[in-house]
Amino acid sequence: MKAIGFSGYSGAGKTTLVERLIPVLKRQGRRVSVVKHAHHKFDVDRPGKDTYRHREAGAFEVVVASDKRLALMREFEQPTQLSVHDLIAELDARIDWVFVEGFRHADLPKIEVWRAAQDGEAARTAHYIDDRFIVGIATDDATRLSAPTTLPVFDLNDAEALARWLIDSGDRFEYNQHHA
Repeated sequence: MKAIGFSGYSGAGKTTLVERLIPVLKRQGRRVSVVKHAHHKFDVDRPGKDTYRHREAGAFEVVVASDKRLALMREFEQPTQLSVHDLIAELDARIDWVFVEGFRHADLPKIEVWRAAQDGEAARTAHYIDDRFIVGIATDDATRLSAPTTLPVFDLNDAEALARWLIDSGDRFEYNQHHA
């Protein structure tokens, strides 16, 4: 399995970029999974559903499955901060790629998604300047990057070009679960 992170400020376009990359790789016969960082109290379940009722009753884990999908919900008894590596370990080992979104400080290769400041906004400092795990930048305006770079720079709207680069550079993204 290969792993690449996508980091950047909120609203920069990380989710949209990942959403565009997945079908490009899928058309090439590659299986892609996503690990997404969420904020504190998120829920994928709905009140009234059996799984919600089981969790509310105190179940530590609820697994629901059909012939089309599986979902595992786990309730932590104490606040627990899982690492990106803990979450990748939960994935099916038969996937080709895992896209990691939002774990800005993760110790795995990342594409920084960076947008130039809009009218009236202060320019945001890019993280590639001091994050050695950033291996490329996807941006809407390469001429306005915070600092010169030798990293590959991609048009934020060209998922095909970024996918080609990821595949061509695939060996460098091979995930080693024991490196952390």
